[in-house]
Parts: sequence; structure tokens; C-alpha cells
Amino acid sequence: MKKKANILIGVCGGIAAYKTCELVRLFIKSGSAVKVIMSDAATKFVTPLTFQSLSGNMVYCDMFTVLEEESIRHINLSDWADICVVAPLSANTLSKVANGICDNLLTTVICALDKKTKVLLAPAMNENMWNNPIISENVKKLKKFKKYILLDPAKGALACGSYGQGRMPQPKDIFTAAKKNI
Repeated sequence: MKKKANILIGVCGGIAAYKTCELVRLFIKSGSAVKVIMSDAATKFVTPLTFQSLSGNMVYCDMFTVLEEESIRHINLSDWADICVVAPLSANTLSKVANGICDNLLTTVICALDKKTKVLLAPAMNENMWNNPIISENVKKLKKFKKYILLDPAKGALACGSYGQGRMPQPKDIFTAAKKNI
């Protein structure tokens, strides 16, 4: 990974969002610049202020909040990024990305990324959701494109109390995978 890489991190709603704080710290410690986009649901698990404090940059949560220093936010963010890492990736956002649905800032930025900019996806969801045939088809769809790197969720105790595949990969593993793809 180049020393001053620009890392755009997308955070979706899910209990694993707290692990993304450590991921941001790993990128900052490596000398990278980090900007964070949070889905509305993600803000229910970790506050934007947490990511702002860790990254040293404002956190983006809304496509329509107008800021004087920015023009077209989704284009500015997509042009800035050397890689986009979505962790945790929810079933909802996975399906939106796979089907080109751009109804929030994160999915719009992902769609607007240059075709050479990789998107690293780190899913986290209940095992039944991960094994849902619709999600499986969306995973296959994304894997057809070299642009998307999809990490498999880990097996272990899930927030819902069951045991199975669905845990977000560890931040150090996501960090290592991102380094390989910049």
C-alpha cells in the first residue's frame, strides 16, 4: 500500500460497526488518510463523532446536506478514494451495490467510483441472511467483477446468540486485504 493512500470507509448498520473503529486506527497508523461514510443505520451503533475523532476528518452521513467547501459530494469522495472499504457490509447494502441501487450516499459513491478503484466488502450478518438464496445470487453477481473484492464472513458467535458464519472479518484481516489491493 502506498504510504499516503486515501481510504474511503463505508460503515453499514450492524453491531460489528464498533470493529470498524479499530480498522480506521490501523489505516491512520499506516500513514493513510481516511474518510468515513456512514449509513443512517450505522449511526445507531457508533456515532459519527467517534469516526471523526479517529480519522481527523468530517464524517459523511447524508447526500443532501450542503457544505460550502464541497460541490458534488459523491463525485468528490469517489475521485478522492484510492480504495473503498465497506465494513461492516449489511445484506441491504450488499444487495443495493449488486443491483446498482443508489439511494443513499454510500451506494451512490460506490457507483460513482472509477472502474479501476477497488471496493473491498466485509460482510457481517446473521448466518441465515448470509445463506439466503437472494444474497447468495447477489454475492455471485459481485464476484463477476474484478472491481469488487468480497471477503467471506467468519464463523463464530453471532450477536443474535447463534453460532455460524456471519461475523465481520477481523479489522487486521480487512486492513491486510486492502493493502494488497491498492
